[in-house]
Amino acid sequence: MSAAKTNRKLHRIGALVAALPLLVILVSGAFLQLKKEVAWIQPTTMSGAGTPPSISFERILEVTTGVPEAGVAGWEDIERLDVRPGRGIVKVRAKSRWEVQIDTDTAAVLQVAYRRSDLIESLHDGSFFHDKVKLWVFLPAGLILIGLWGTGVYLWLLPHLVKRRRHMRRI
Repeated sequence: MSAAKTNRKLHRIGALVAALPLLVILVSGAFLQLKKEVAWIQPTTMSGAGTPPSISFERILEVTTGVPEAGVAGWEDIERLDVRPGRGIVKVRAKSRWEVQIDTDTAAVLQVAYRRSDLIESLHDGSFFHDKVKLWVFLPAGLILIGLWGTGVYLWLLPHLVKRRRHMRRI
């Protein structure tokens, strides 16, 4: 069997095996490229007073529990705090995927919005499905994509190389 036929066969089989995971990776990647431009994906970062943080953690929790959408009753319901001293805010990310942005000077709620970017990121890397899916489906799909790129380049170059050889023989 020739190298070209083997490459075509590997290219075809690899494309079929990796098609669905790669589609998920490509679509979610396109959404992630837009996360700073589209508030539906990731809430726009607001600006507070711009002073160094002057509110306590207790006050942050108190303000966040007062936001019903976030569904926060205590620290166990909070995934992370993202403090932006230069903008004068703290972003409170609840486990419910809601984000509450609080002014670090006045403790005023600046914005409450649902955050989809973390969900899209987990789809993108495969961890949404399961950690084993991430390693045993999405990683191989990525490696297969690298192989598809290599065989595709070879298949694209092959006619050019053949033409060049024919031309060199004539000279």
